[in-house]
Amino acid sequence: MPVHQVTVVVASQNRRDELLASIPRHEGPVILVDNGSTDGSPQAVRRHHPHVDVIELETNHGAAARTLGVQRASTPYVAFADDDSWWEPGALARAADLFDKHTRMGLLGGRVLVGPDERLDPVSAAMRDSPLGHDDDLPGPSVLGFLACGTVVRREAYLQAGGFSPLLFFFGEEELLALDLATAGWGLAYSDEVVAHHHPSGSRVSSARRQLAWRNSLLTAVLRRPWPVVARTLVATVREGPDGRRAAAAALLRLAQALSGRRLLPADLEAARSRLTEV
Repeated sequence: MPVHQVTVVVASQNRRDELLASIPRHEGPVILVDNGSTDGSPQAVRRHHPHVDVIELETNHGAAARTLGVQRASTPYVAFADDDSWWEPGALARAADLFDKHTRMGLLGGRVLVGPDERLDPVSAAMRDSPLGHDDDLPGPSVLGFLACGTVVRREAYLQAGGFSPLLFFFGEEELLALDLATAGWGLAYSDEVVAHHHPSGSRVSSARRQLAWRNSLLTAVLRRPWPVVARTLVATVREGPDGRRAAAAALLRLAQALSGRRLLPADLEAARSRLTEV
C-alpha cells in the first residue's frame, strides 16, 4: 500500500538540530507542529525541508499540539514521531496495509528500537507480551497503552476520541487516549512488523519527566478509574519521595478539571485494564 496513505506528524519545541537530522528520514507527507520554539526551528525546517507543512504555534500546547497536525492531515492514517525518532523505510506502508485489512483498528503500536544499539523499548516489550489476548479482527496483541513516537492512528478514530488531552499536557499522555479509543469501540493492537527508531535527546530532564509521568498517571486514574484505584495511585506516587510528592501536588492543582471530565470506563474495559500491571 503506498506510503502516501500515512502522514507523519511531529510535535517539537526547541530541538532544531534533532529535527533537521530526523525529518529527512520520514517517508510521505510530513507535518511539523512547532510548540512555540525560540531557537529558529520552524524557520530552519522551512529553509532546509520545504516539503514539510509547518504549523507554528505561539505557545507550547504539549502533546495536544499533535491534534492540530492530525486535523491538517489529508490521509486516512497518521503516524506520530518525535524530533528524535523516525520510521524505518517501508514501515508506514506496512502500517497502512494493516489498517486497510483490519477496519476496526484505530491505533497500531509499532516496535520501537532505542539508540544506536537498537534496544527494544520496554513499552514495546510490554505491548508484545500483552495479557489482553489477540482478537481475530486485529493484526496483533490487544493493548491499552502505547508509545506515541512509535504509533500510527486511524485519523477518524483519533479525532472521534478527542486526541491527546490538553489537561495532561505532556509525558504519560498515551494511556488516556488509549482508554478513550477503546471506550469508543476501536481496537488497539501491537505489531512487530512496523518499526520505529528512537534516539532520545540528551536535553531531556529525567526528574521533571518522572514528575510529569506520575502526575499524569494520577490524573488519568481520576478521569477514568474507580476511586480505590485512584487512592492506590496516589499512595504509590507519594511513596516515590520528593519528586512523587511534587507530582501529587501538581495533580491537585488540576484536580477540578479532571473531576469535571471524569467518566468511568465501561465494566468490561475496566476489567481489561485491571489485568495490566497496577501500582
